[in-house]
Amino acid sequence: MNTSTSPAAMLLRRLRRLSWGSTAVQLFILTVVTFGLLAPLACHRLLHSYFYLRHWHLNQMSQEFLQQSLKEGEAALHYFEELPSANGSVPIVWQATPRPWLVITIITVDRQPGFHYVLQVVSQFHRLLQQCGPQCEGHQLFLCNVERSVSHLDAKLLSKYVPVANRYEGTEDDYGDDPSTNSFEKEKQDYVYCLESSLQTYNPDYVLMVEDDAVPEEQIFPVLEHLLRARFSEPHLRDALYLKLYHPERLQHYINPEPMRILEWVGVGMLLGPLLTWIYMRFASRPGFSWPVVLFFSLYSMGLVELVGRHYFLELRRLSPSLYSVVPASQCCTPAMLFPAPAARRTLTYLSQVYCHKGFGKDMALYSLLRAKGERAYVVEPNLVKHIGLFSSLRTTFIPVFSRVSRNAFLKLATSQRFKYRSLYLDMVACRYFTVYCC
Repeated sequence: MNTSTSPAAMLLRRLRRLSWGSTAVQLFILTVVTFGLLAPLACHRLLHSYFYLRHWHLNQMSQEFLQQSLKEGEAALHYFEELPSANGSVPIVWQATPRPWLVITIITVDRQPGFHYVLQVVSQFHRLLQQCGPQCEGHQLFLCNVERSVSHLDAKLLSKYVPVANRYEGTEDDYGDDPSTNSFEKEKQDYVYCLESSLQTYNPDYVLMVEDDAVPEEQIFPVLEHLLRARFSEPHLRDALYLKLYHPERLQHYINPEPMRILEWVGVGMLLGPLLTWIYMRFASRPGFSWPVVLFFSLYSMGLVELVGRHYFLELRRLSPSLYSVVPASQCCTPAMLFPAPAARRTLTYLSQVYCHKGFGKDMALYSLLRAKGERAYVVEPNLVKHIGLFSSLRTTFIPVFSRVSRNAFLKLATSQRFKYRSLYLDMVACRYFTVYCC
């Protein structure tokens, strides 16, 4: 066989004919430099990027996150300690019209001391309501305490300023004595109680159910105003069962079993592909318009936005309330859920018909009802709340899930002199109560 005509020899001759000015060589170099050098250097500290170097940054970032959470908890405590108490029956934190347009119900239980999650949430809502001014006169803060014991000191403090519904006040209910009621079912029943109390107490147009470790973003009220008064007047959105204001950042990538996400990803390629091709043709002085180059830049841009992290590109939508997107909801999770009043009443009926257990929490129960009852639900992107919780109110075993904090960083902080609550450390060592609460 003549070696000069072999496939390997022909490929070698073609490679030799390639020059630095060749389109293929230039695009290959661009790919190597982008994904092998520039993107890793720029994104190695981005937690939700594929380029994130966990073994380099996780412990330090976890330490900083825990310390910052403690500082913000202390600041929230001082905020309410310095705030004058109510002199009458009307709390001074916020008083809406007799029939509020939106009730913001914060569901709280007694979590680990020091972080003051519920104080962080309520203080942020109070500050944002003050900034909002007359536009938010129809908004009402409402605290729903579902802690069985009387040890929830933060809820007692907030009762001076915010209307409070105490589920177990003056009752002998003790779900711990009933083996048939697990923690997941109890959480669902607590949720039903708080939603029902909000409707009965205020009869609002909308109820925003917020868990006590979901701090609102700065833009939450302008965005909700735009969504509810403009976007949700559209027929396909009007009768939605609920609108989620949060979806975990770790689940926001394009490579996800959600058809709408894939369509969006393809759309990114169709938009950026021709644009990058035009820029390349201009700078490389290439004549005409090459479809293979368009295809390359479409795939190039799709790969780049996925590896850098869709979460960070979603942040660009915060420039204006009209840029926020509303897409079909998925099953996880429930830190902040908005219910129109008629839909809230349907939700109460639906939830009374299901029983929650491990592997089937209230978020999955709500999601399963969509198909069973022919309902629709949506999620707003980017998130309108930040999930700051580190300790699950449900699980009593250590769950080694990588999220915002590492075990080593927690141990380091828990044993430091400035960390006052040693019971937190003992629970961690015993693997009884500490968990990375990601949903």
